Amino acid sequence: MKKQALLMVALSAAGLASAQETVRIGHVAAMTGPVAHFGKDSENGARMAIDALNARGATIGGRKVKWALVPEDDSGDPKQATAAAQKLADARVNGVIGHETSGTTIPASKIYYDAGIPQISASATNPKYTLQGFNTTFRVVANDTQLGRGLARYAVKNMGAKRIAVVDDRTAYGQGLVAEFSNGLRQQGVNVVAREFTNDKATDFAAILTKIRASNPDLVFFGGMNAVAGPMLRQMKQLGIQAKMMGGDGICSDAMQPLSGNTMSDGQVVCAEAGGVEESGKAGMERFRADYRKRYGIDVQIIAPYSYDAVLAIAAAMDRAGSSAPAKYLPELAKSNYKGVTGTIAFDKNGDIRDGVLTLYTFKGGHRTPIAVTK
Repeated sequence: MKKQALLMVALSAAGLASAQETVRIGHVAAMTGPVAHFGKDSENGARMAIDALNARGATIGGRKVKWALVPEDDSGDPKQATAAAQKLADARVNGVIGHETSGTTIPASKIYYDAGIPQISASATNPKYTLQGFNTTFRVVANDTQLGRGLARYAVKNMGAKRIAVVDDRTAYGQGLVAEFSNGLRQQGVNVVAREFTNDKATDFAAILTKIRASNPDLVFFGGMNAVAGPMLRQMKQLGIQAKMMGGDGICSDAMQPLSGNTMSDGQVVCAEAGGVEESGKAGMERFRADYRKRYGIDVQIIAPYSYDAVLAIAAAMDRAGSSAPAKYLPELAKSNYKGVTGTIAFDKNGDIRDGVLTLYTFKGGHRTPIAVTK
């Protein structure tokens, strides 16, 4: 009888173990293609969060669950992004982290919305993503509106710029960033002295720079990528334009120096990326970076800590709701006030991060150097 009782207990325990709930979090980014290094960085951060949840036995409403990451590759391509999104929707994952770029995140978001699956992007910055009226869309980094206006405040208050020219490359990214920067300038009581545009494949800027030179600017703001900004900077030098250059994440890489023909001087260019931590969060971020380096043998690119926090914010919302069912924890996710590695994860009515920060950089010796974290 005793053996029989022990057997029944063992069978009962085995049954409970086999019935343990598995919470599946989808992650989509480019694992192949030109931006795959950022995609892998994002996936690495999400996987660290999943492993941390399992290691500490994280529960949902007091019930122990198993956490699993379900990765997909969209190659940074909108068509592949929607295919990956549909695959995750059909699999009925409990939540999604991704996608990596705005061009993939926005089309995929409709599929998650239709399926009722919460989606948090750790890197897409286009404002349109959270302005579609979908209650399932969230992001944990500042958007281009926050970025453009933050840059405008810094240009006027910290750099003392008074005569500012703006140029965009006619892309959605470039035009949007310049528009928000210009709006920010107006809020500071400053109007642009010259407004020009080029295209994202241009190499000759003599005509527009000659017009800009006539306005005698102390700052040229460029909305576009470094492949255009670098040559433009070189031609500014050739035309004797002494103004500094400012831009967003599109020009915020060490490639600026060779692209400028090695004409960029120290401190001449100021750029910004969405994200970063303020002084109070630096120790926590350094611990995360050290853990990441120990695990993967490489340094964090940019996205990993944000995807890490995104996973943990979802887990916290599920625990508060006492359920991993998207319809039940979604209201709790919208009310998040999660203290993460990157700061407090709290969303506004559209799903944008509240008080999103940006990190400003300049270049010294051709290398990007942080100068401030601001809002």
